Amino acid sequence: MIWIWEWFRQSLGKRWFLWTLFVVNFLGTIYGFIWYGNQLVETPAYLIPFVPDSPTGSGLFSLVLLTYLLGRHIPVLEALAGITNFKYGVWAVCIIVAGWMMGNEVRWTDVMLIISHTGMAVESVLYARFYKLSLLPVGIAALWTLNNDFLDYVMDIHPWLPSVLDPYEGFVGLFTVLLSLISISVIWWVNMKYTTNKV
Repeated sequence: MIWIWEWFRQSLGKRWFLWTLFVVNFLGTIYGFIWYGNQLVETPAYLIPFVPDSPTGSGLFSLVLLTYLLGRHIPVLEALAGITNFKYGVWAVCIIVAGWMMGNEVRWTDVMLIISHTGMAVESVLYARFYKLSLLPVGIAALWTLNNDFLDYVMDIHPWLPSVLDPYEGFVGLFTVLLSLISISVIWWVNMKYTTNKV
């Protein structure tokens, strides 16, 4: 079992692995924007960039993978992608499970979303060791992430919730802000722990 983990860990920087993840994330991003289609239509144009949370996270992570394939590092992009991809991966899983616990119907699309969003969170942590982070890019990413939370729950442009969770929108908002702070901390901590690694 240990050798499988070692093989997997060493594969993270291999071109074939980066290409595979890039394709998976890119296709997932396209699907994500389609998923948000109806909500985007109902959103004022100036707020649209802040609406598709998960596909924005996976899209940014796709760009990070592409920069690695090109032999480059863009710290602000890595911070934004790492934090948002992790946050929205965890957020979606928690919201879906919370909906189930409140009596929402279990659908196959929910299971698919749980698997894909778990992958988003995991890949963000696995690659955090390779990010070239400092306080400035992390600060910019933190500002973007927390501002997005503000717009989501003050301007009411957050992702549509399962109907059973609508009465608890305020609690969801508080959970989301807390998750942002946790995401920033997790990515920063993992990166600082493995600052000598390269991709």
